[in-house]
Amino acid sequence: MQSTLVRESENDCILEGERELIAEILAGNHERYYELISPIERRVYYTAYAILRTEVDAEEVSQEAILKAFRGLRTFRGEAKFSSWLLSIVGNEARMRLRRRREVSLELLKSPDNEGEYTPIELAEWREIPVEALAQKELAARLEEALAALPEIYREVLILRDIDELNIAETSAALEISVPAVKTRLLRARLMVRDYFVSRSWATGTGLRKA
Repeated sequence: MQSTLVRESENDCILEGERELIAEILAGNHERYYELISPIERRVYYTAYAILRTEVDAEEVSQEAILKAFRGLRTFRGEAKFSSWLLSIVGNEARMRLRRRREVSLELLKSPDNEGEYTPIELAEWREIPVEALAQKELAARLEEALAALPEIYREVLILRDIDELNIAETSAALEISVPAVKTRLLRARLMVRDYFVSRSWATGTGLRKA
């Protein structure tokens, strides 16, 4: 009970601090915007990367989302953390970019200039992430394969929670799904990855981070 009260008090302090900082920014002190976003820049990037799976697109979407949040700062109500609001913008921008990318790919495949009906495999880059679960290069390669095998809705949740280390609320905001949905998808994703490792005899001496 006491720990809950402490967390609530800390959250209230964070929200109040953000409100004061945002008020200053809106009053014309635009330089302080970087102070507002700097603690979550890494999370912004990895949220975009979890959806888009390419560094260039993730970097562009991150910058677009940060600029969009600045332009729409007056619409931020302050009822939740600024980070949750910004991550929801990033998630929206990333999914829009992904849809446009897929539409372009489909149009190219329908082009009369293309011979045959070959559909190329979508390749994804993998950014090396310095977290404990990826310390060993062999494990990193196997984990990449396991993640790639996951359906997109489970891969997104697993990357945001277990690699980017967003909390449940932030993951919910970024993906625009409910907290129960995050928990359900996360559990299923972890089980899928575990089974993927076990089925290929990669599980010996390795393990996924527990919540």
